[in-house]
Amino acid sequence: MGDLKLNTDSIRYIALFENTTGARVMDCIVDDENGRVIYLVKNGDMGMAIGKGGEHINKLKKSIGKHVDIFEYCDDVETFIRNLSQPASIDGMKFVMRNGKKAVSINVPDAETSSFIGKNGKNIERMKTLLHRHYNINDVIIE
Repeated sequence: MGDLKLNTDSIRYIALFENTTGARVMDCIVDDENGRVIYLVKNGDMGMAIGKGGEHINKLKKSIGKHVDIFEYCDDVETFIRNLSQPASIDGMKFVMRNGKKAVSINVPDAETSSFIGKNGKNIERMKTLLHRHYNINDVIIE
């Protein structure tokens, strides 16, 4: 993983998240277009991030006034992709080169394709952004 560039808003949201939850943040993306903040927490910190009965995440949502997405980082890219795709399931994936760049081709059950993509493509865009930032994967192809 290369050096991430975080803007002032992201840094402020990370401080708020870590102070509220005690979990350690690896990345934060402020997605104003979709009214959400996306957090990537260190492996093993997901329970702490959510809190008992969701208390930490609920407190954070109230403080921020936006929807909050939290995902757990994993060194294993396949596990990370499965984490990002929840609650949709994945039947399989393969890593390919597309136009000279790394991509991942993901086989998603037909009944779960819309959940995987998300309204107006927001889930797939979130996945593409995080995969590019943390694994230098440039595209996600759905099969």
